[in-house]
Amino acid sequence: MQTGTITKVSGPLVVASGMRQANMYDVVRVSEQRLIGEIIEMRGDRASIQVYEETSGLRTGEQVETTGEPLSVELGPGLIGAIFDGIQRPLEEIMKLTGNNLTRGIEVPSLNREKQWKFTPCVAVGDSVQGGDVIGTVQETDVVNHKIMVPPNMRGVIREISEGMCTVEDTVAILEDDKGEPQTVGLMQKWPVRRGRPYTQKLAPDMPLVTGQRVIDALFPIAKGGVAAIPGPFGSGKTVTQHQLAKWAEADIVVYIGCGERGNEMTDVLNEFPELIDPHTGESLMERTVLIANTSDMPVAAREASIYTGITIAEYFRDMGYSVALMADSTSRWAEALREMSGRLEEMPGEEGYPAYLGSRLAQFYERAGKVLSLGTEPREGALSVIGAVSPAGGDISEPVTQATLRIVKVFWGLDSALAYKRHFPAINWLTSYSLYASSLGKWFNAHVSEDWTDLRAEMMRLLSQEAELEEIVKLVGMDALSPADRLTMEAARSIREDFLHQLAFHEVDTYTSLHKQLLMMRLVITFFNSATEALEDGGDIEKLVSMPVREEIGRFKYVAEDETDAEFDEVLQHLKAQIEEAKKGEDD
Repeated sequence: MQTGTITKVSGPLVVASGMRQANMYDVVRVSEQRLIGEIIEMRGDRASIQVYEETSGLRTGEQVETTGEPLSVELGPGLIGAIFDGIQRPLEEIMKLTGNNLTRGIEVPSLNREKQWKFTPCVAVGDSVQGGDVIGTVQETDVVNHKIMVPPNMRGVIREISEGMCTVEDTVAILEDDKGEPQTVGLMQKWPVRRGRPYTQKLAPDMPLVTGQRVIDALFPIAKGGVAAIPGPFGSGKTVTQHQLAKWAEADIVVYIGCGERGNEMTDVLNEFPELIDPHTGESLMERTVLIANTSDMPVAAREASIYTGITIAEYFRDMGYSVALMADSTSRWAEALREMSGRLEEMPGEEGYPAYLGSRLAQFYERAGKVLSLGTEPREGALSVIGAVSPAGGDISEPVTQATLRIVKVFWGLDSALAYKRHFPAINWLTSYSLYASSLGKWFNAHVSEDWTDLRAEMMRLLSQEAELEEIVKLVGMDALSPADRLTMEAARSIREDFLHQLAFHEVDTYTSLHKQLLMMRLVITFFNSATEALEDGGDIEKLVSMPVREEIGRFKYVAEDETDAEFDEVLQHLKAQIEEAKKGEDD
C-alpha cells in the first residue's frame, strides 16, 4: 500500500508526492479524515488527485494512502430502489448515521451487508460454467428477478452450490478452475466504473423504446439500445421530459442520474417515483429504478464519477438480459466538472475553456449504450438505451458540449424556448429535431402496429413543414391572402400541433399514450385533412370545412381512456363523414 504527502490543495484537486508506485485511476484516502479521491494524473512521483468530497481544511504535509484499486461499484441484490450519491454511497443509510448532511470521510458499504436474500440456484454440481452464465436468481423486488452471474473473468466446474438465505458477502458457489484451484462466487461482484462490461456481440438496434410520448414515438423514435440527446435552454422542459421517459419508457430497469442539477428537481424525483404506479407491472416505479443523486451543491468532482457509476450499474442489468433505460440529467454539468478539473491541472484549454478531450470522453460514455448479446454459454439479449439532457448556456446549441454530443447521438430532441413560452409541451421542435432510427424502425411500426404508420408519419411531417413555409407568407400578407388549399393545410397542421403533439405530463390520461391510440389519433387528423381536401376539390366551402364541430371531438380524443378509444374513434369518424357530407350538401344547395 503506497503512501504519500500532500504538497498542494486547489479546490477539489490535491497533489501528493511520494506516489511513484501508485497507478492511474487508483482510489486513494486523503488525510486523517480519509476523504475519497481518485488519481487522474501522474508526473514522476507526483500524483494529481480529484477528491470527491469537500477539501476545505486540508493542509500540506498530511498523508495520502492509495488502496491499489480503481474506482469500482458493487453489483448485486440491493441496487433496485436504492438512492446513491456519485460514488455509490447509499444516501439513506448515511442519513440514518449522520442526519441530513453528508459527513466527510464517512465509509458505508454500497450494498447492505446484513440483509439476507433468498438464493435459488439454477445449475448443479458438476456443471461447467463461464463468465456471464447465470448460476441462480434472487427475487430482489416483486418486479425484478435478479440473476446472479459468474464474473466475466472466471470459468470452471461447479463443485459446491447452496440454496437458501444469504447476505451479499456470503459464498453461494465454489468453482474449480482449469488449474484445479477453487474460485468463490457470491451474490455480489465489483467492477471498475471506467471500463465497459464485456459482451459477446453488439447487435443492430431494430426495435423502438416505446415511451408513450407522442412526439417521440410517432415522429422521432429512439431504438432500444439507442442514444438520444435533449438539449434545451432553461425552462424548456428538459427535466420533466426526462421524468416522463423514466416513468413511462418500456424498459425493465430505469437508472436515473441527477448529475449537477438543482436539488429541488431531484427531490421531485425522490418524492414522485415511490408513489407512481408502473403501468406495465402495477407496482411502484421504484421497484425497478436505481437513483443516483449528485446535485449542484455536492462536490463538483463527483459529477464525473456519477455518470460512470450509473452506466456501469445499467450495463450490469443489461447483461442479465433486461432492457435498461439510463437518464443522465445533465451531461453539461458533467462537462463543467471536467472543465474545472482540467483548469486546475493547468491543461491547455480547448473551445470555451473545455478540455481538448471533451469529445472523446462524451463518446466513451455514449458508446457504452447498445443492444448486445451477453457473455455465457447461452447468451442473453439485453439493451441499454442512454438519454442525455444537455443544458447549453443561453440555449445556444452551437456551444461545444451540445455539438460534441450531436456528433455522437442518433436522436436529437431539440427543445425550443418559444414553444415553452407558448405553453406547448413537450417543447420539442419538430422542424429542428431528428431521429436517424426513424427509417429502420418504420419497418417495425408497420409490422407490429399498422402498415400505414410510416405513411401517416410522413404526411404529418409534410404538413408541418408546409405550415412553416406558409407562416412566412401569412406574416407578410395575412391569412386571407392564402388559397383555400393552403388555408386547409394550415388548419390540418394546427390540428397536428394542438391535438396530437401537445401532451400534458400531469394529466392522468394524456400523460401516456399507447401506440394503438397514437395510430388512431394520427388517422383522425389525416382523415380530416384528406376528406376536407376532397370536399374542397368538389367545390366545398373552406369556412364550413374548418369550422366543423367534429374538430373539437378530434381535439378531445387525447383525453379518452385507453379502453374506450376504439369505440370513440368509430363515433368521431362517423361524425366526420356526416359533417363533410353536410358541408358539401350546403354548398350544392
